[in-house]
Amino acid sequence: MTNDDLAAKNKDLVLHGLAEFTGGNIEVLRDLLHEDFLEHSPGNPSGRDAFLDFLATAPVTGARLDIKRVVTDDEYAVVHYHMIEPGAERGSAVVDIWRLEDGKIVEHWDVVQPVPDDAQIPHGMF
Repeated sequence: MTNDDLAAKNKDLVLHGLAEFTGGNIEVLRDLLHEDFLEHSPGNPSGRDAFLDFLATAPVTGARLDIKRVVTDDEYAVVHYHMIEPGAERGSAVVDIWRLEDGKIVEHWDVVQPVPDDAQIPHGMF
């Protein structure tokens, strides 16, 4: 498999997982995350099962994710999106970085920033 093939496979895997997840299927991540999944975000647990337990009550669960861009290569998938939690007015800008091995997500990093008032971002957040 070429690097381009792996990049396309990683993109499909992550986008499928996000689509299922935002549709309410948290269990799809059980197949996508490696058992020894490493989480790098403060306060979020590592390990597939602990991470899934955490997600069950996390703000991202139940939020609408408006994907703006996806960048992939043979090892990483980077997703930039607008996350709008129920009842939130402006939401957050999020960048997730997923590292994949053999068709499984093995590591995750993210950056989350509240979307400020439009006057503060004249060129837009996205």
